[in-house]
Amino acid sequence: MSRYTAITPADLELMLEAIGVHSVGDIFERQIPAGVRLDRALELPDGLPEQDVYEHLRALAARNTSAEDELCFLGAGMYDHYVPAVVDMLCERSEFLTPYTPYQPEVSQGTLQVMFEYQTAICELTGLPVSNASLYEGPSAVAAAGYMAKLHNGRRRLLASSGLHPHSLETLRTHARGYGMEVVEVPLRDGVTDPDAWTEAIDDQSSAAIFAQPNFYGAVEDAAALAAAAKARSDALVVAQVDPIVLGILEPPGECGVDVAVGEGQPLGNRLDFGGPSFGFFAAREEYLRRMPGRIAGETVDADGRRGFVLTLQTREQHIRRERATSNICTAQALNALAAIVYLSWLGRRGIVELGELLLARTHYARQALAGLDGVHLHHQQPVIREFALRLDADVAAVKRRCAQQGVNPGVDVHALSGRPEDSGLLLVAITERRTREHIDRLADALTAALSVEREAVGV
Repeated sequence: MSRYTAITPADLELMLEAIGVHSVGDIFERQIPAGVRLDRALELPDGLPEQDVYEHLRALAARNTSAEDELCFLGAGMYDHYVPAVVDMLCERSEFLTPYTPYQPEVSQGTLQVMFEYQTAICELTGLPVSNASLYEGPSAVAAAGYMAKLHNGRRRLLASSGLHPHSLETLRTHARGYGMEVVEVPLRDGVTDPDAWTEAIDDQSSAAIFAQPNFYGAVEDAAALAAAAKARSDALVVAQVDPIVLGILEPPGECGVDVAVGEGQPLGNRLDFGGPSFGFFAAREEYLRRMPGRIAGETVDADGRRGFVLTLQTREQHIRRERATSNICTAQALNALAAIVYLSWLGRRGIVELGELLLARTHYARQALAGLDGVHLHHQQPVIREFALRLDADVAAVKRRCAQQGVNPGVDVHALSGRPEDSGLLLVAITERRTREHIDRLADALTAALSVEREAVGV
């Protein structure tokens, strides 16, 4: 095995002579217009000794507040779940931590087995027969489902419920514009997708109909009814963006008539980590197998009859001709997906059900406790599992600042995230198994105090 040796000045001189230029700068000057060149040295400070750099970075890190430093009720797609030690122990093994994508499958059996086991778990969770080896994150998985629908039926209208996460809607629109598709947004009614508007919007020009389960505002949708209504009007693909944690107690999307299930995988063994990285999952019915994005690992036997693993399908443009590719994904976030399968194995079949039941009970307690406060109202009356929206009689950002002074992050300012005028005054509160009844009571006290001060400040 050869070692990597850096290019020497003599090597560089020979290379530049061979291509007929005097310096590396000459190469860039030929390609970059003069009007966009900096033409001066970068304004960088002088170098520091290692010890000083360490102290500087420590000071910068101390300015952050993590979920370990405050009582965190943040959600909206990223959740403060407990990650067991076994996840870190296995993910930090060098054979998983350091390898690149398996271009030589015969020497990448461990990586391929992880992909295969991960795919199996996603299929069992979603009730769908085929899963890929993961994608970047939840929103891009939604967009990938829209593109797959276009490849399948050639149509150019995507229906999307307003209950989708705002980031997913934005990503879907961005991708759709790139491949010439129109996104039609279906409004909500009483906290869930308006069934009449949903049915009316679907026609024979619809490529896919997409909704979230539960939706962005925490409400549990009638997935079977939405899927049935879509299929009664069209053969468009029905796509559900689902929260994997609650699939232990909700009916799997595959059993509700959904064709494609996608979602954000962060709740499965991945910490918040200041926003990422995480991974996206993608499962579908078998007839869409060859149009799915990314890659799929399969199980086989070798010449001696021993169990082995291969890359069964590779549809990304690095592996096949670009015009035939269905994805340009460059990494499948494999390490994050490994954390997911370790976490799911740790939970087990019964554990994920018990976790869902725990979330359901604590969310019910929190919703009742907080909705009973002066100045707090439920945004909708629909069933919820682990998250719910509240309307506050005060500025949400100001309330969050006052709660932070008490060491409590009460949730997500919905308007700040979505930008929708109708979301002004909404606070989205998420519950995980790390939030006890005592924590919820503390949140109630913090909100009560913050709302009281805000009302006094505006003279109410």
